[in-house]
Amino acid sequence: MDFILGAVAGLGLGFLLRSRVKRPKQDEGLDQIQRIARLVESSKDVIYYYQVKPEFKFKYISPSLDTYLGGGVVEAAMGNPYDCFERSHPDDVDQLHDKVTGNLDYCQPILQRWRNHEGEYLWFEEYASPVYHNDQLIAIQGIIRNIDDKVKLQEDLEFRINHDALTGIHNRHYFQKQSDSYNKKTISAGIIMCDLDNLKTTNDSFGHKQGDRLLIETAKLLASFESNEIFVSRMGGDEFAILILRKNEKEIINLIEFIQTSIDLYNQKNRTCPIGLSIGYACTSASAGRMEELMAMADARMYEAKRRKKECVHI
Repeated sequence: MDFILGAVAGLGLGFLLRSRVKRPKQDEGLDQIQRIARLVESSKDVIYYYQVKPEFKFKYISPSLDTYLGGGVVEAAMGNPYDCFERSHPDDVDQLHDKVTGNLDYCQPILQRWRNHEGEYLWFEEYASPVYHNDQLIAIQGIIRNIDDKVKLQEDLEFRINHDALTGIHNRHYFQKQSDSYNKKTISAGIIMCDLDNLKTTNDSFGHKQGDRLLIETAKLLASFESNEIFVSRMGGDEFAILILRKNEKEIINLIEFIQTSIDLYNQKNRTCPIGLSIGYACTSASAGRMEELMAMADARMYEAKRRKKECVHI
């Protein structure tokens, strides 16, 4: 408590000097500082003071850090000035190093992750300010707030924006975003368009609940082929699109054959509600400026496949 009293003394004095009321007596000023100290100690936010010269050393960490990361973390950090580096997410270590060496924009909030006793990384947002003496950085002080709820809300929002509500796979928005991205790059790319042949018949004969089940099962089957280079999206209604990267035409044709084989295996076990897909594809060795053309070509070939199926049925 002695250090925190000293640390907030400047804050308390600044508050008193800015106040428009008459300056309190000395003992009243001390009471004010002690009240501020108690507020700091009880705050849910993490407040710290980290000395960087003449050596790395925590001079103060508020007890709230133990609440988030587990009991004993404050004590460990006070004894080991590098504990914060060891507990930081690997992707955030460079940012932490920049913070304590004066190579960071302290005007911007710092997003970072810290590992708790269970090995889970929690998200925090920090506002840090450097402390200088004779133009030399001697310490960093800051306030850190846990933002796990905020991050989860953002992740949920992004998921809803990029995923189809019924099937859970990517949606048209995501597909278009990816397509636009590769329209500005030069990479081998392909698009497979798929149209469910029997969705309307299923809806009319068995109801929309069964139709929804057909869409979900189709999405699940197609999504089983997803990878870092294959992206499956529901475009709306009964249409699906597959974006393929870094594959040649032979590999794309093989993928279509694998999909057809999987559909046949599925239908052998689900004869009451089989999956029927009309498929068209297009590909290029250089995607830049050609993604819309690929989409139109794959779409046209898909509808041609659908037309041929209908003709065969009528014969």
